[in-house]
Amino acid sequence: MHMAAAHKQPDLVWLFDLDNTLHNASAFIFPTIDGLMTQSIAQLLDVSTSQANQLRHDYWQRYGATLIGLIKHHGICHKQFLHLSHDFDVVAQVLSESGLARHLQRLPGRKVLCTNAPANYAHRVINELGIQPLFERVFSIEDMFLQQRCHPKPSKRLMQQLLARLDAPAHRVIFVDDTLRNLKAAHQLGIHTVHFAHPSTPFSSDYAGRAPYIDLRVSSIKELSQRCPFG
Repeated sequence: MHMAAAHKQPDLVWLFDLDNTLHNASAFIFPTIDGLMTQSIAQLLDVSTSQANQLRHDYWQRYGATLIGLIKHHGICHKQFLHLSHDFDVVAQVLSESGLARHLQRLPGRKVLCTNAPANYAHRVINELGIQPLFERVFSIEDMFLQQRCHPKPSKRLMQQLLARLDAPAHRVIFVDDTLRNLKAAHQLGIHTVHFAHPSTPFSSDYAGRAPYIDLRVSSIKELSQRCPFG
């Protein structure tokens, strides 16, 4: 008994992305957030709507999060921007697959949310999805400031910090995300990767079914619970 306990593997840790992974954000929520971000940038920087929209898109492509570009190039207060860009009623706009909580419960191990979105928004969404009790912790954009600089996904520094905070070895962590560049960074640290193939995620369709940094590809949490090869 003592020897068996000594060699017991640490619990699996599931790191879940939020938008376009645990719910369909592209249908209603992303258009709303994009509009509010553009409006906020125009207001905070005193630029036209067209200029604001271009900055929003360019910074997202360049840094993985619009917020980083706004902080780096314009000194924007991140708290003010996040509040303005996510100040809407999510309840009427959340769409998810049927039986989401049940499918998540079938996955063995700890569950943690890791999103580039703000905490208030993330908690509102998972509460509406009815899955908040299943997650032991939420890592949001506010938790991604290291030495006063924002390092959101796909930052490897962020992933290393998450592993340390969770006290989990990389080989016992499974990262589920719809964005390929996020998964590639995680894989380089030895984390298992699951590509949630959401058709509306940019560049998702570029993945033809095989890539060295993808361990599994699914199109629903139900499929993940049925095909889970990790244990």
